Amino acid sequence: MTKVHYTVKNEIAWLTLNRPQQRNAVDFDVIALLKHHLIKAKEDDSVKMLLITGSGQDAFCAGGDVKAFQNLQTAHEAYDMLSRMGEVLRSLFFFPKPTVALLNGTAVGGGCELAAACDFRVATADAKIGFIQGNLGITTGWGGATYLFERITKIEALDLLLSAQKITAVQAHQKGFIQYVIKSASVNEEVSRYLQRYLALPKEVLMTYKRNYIDSLDQQAINSRVEQEIRRCATLWESDVHHQAVANFLT
Repeated sequence: MTKVHYTVKNEIAWLTLNRPQQRNAVDFDVIALLKHHLIKAKEDDSVKMLLITGSGQDAFCAGGDVKAFQNLQTAHEAYDMLSRMGEVLRSLFFFPKPTVALLNGTAVGGGCELAAACDFRVATADAKIGFIQGNLGITTGWGGATYLFERITKIEALDLLLSAQKITAVQAHQKGFIQYVIKSASVNEEVSRYLQRYLALPKEVLMTYKRNYIDSLDQQAINSRVEQEIRRCATLWESDVHHQAVANFLT
């Protein structure tokens, strides 16, 4: 069974993380599949928008798979993984078509970074959101802090990062991180209805506005900030504090 499903429905490319027993956590296979499917959605002329979600009802994405990455001990080993997923998020952040993260459940750690790289975020009412990396003795390592600073006020972003706590979807909406909270039990149907405001326009209009948005950004500065973020996380990764936190998490 594939770890990332790819389907196109009603002009939306749906990328579904499919590791529900691992709370849709990211491992090396997921990284490779996301990279592959982003290229596919970019080149598919029938696709107007890209949506990323998780399978099941409990989790959008739990971030990096701690078990899969526990053997990464040094900064060099960590950098290899972090930069691979960092490149996926860079591609997502600068994707030429509008992107949406559908938080069907809890998003923590790298799951929040993945959501932050998308243009828009919608969430179920019971979803929890938390940049909890600090509890494992590391920082965001896929570029998530850089993207978060671009999405909401810097002070609100800093508060989310420093507190390393989970908040509700409603609280995230109040901070501007979530654009829409889903109240219906028919999640996919409500999301599809919500996105019709964009899909009603021609693809060329959507892509032109997205190009205008990307052009408004200092792309060189953002890329530099992401690279520094990855390297700083890699340095923390090899610390005793992080390795002990991982050991405690796995016991």
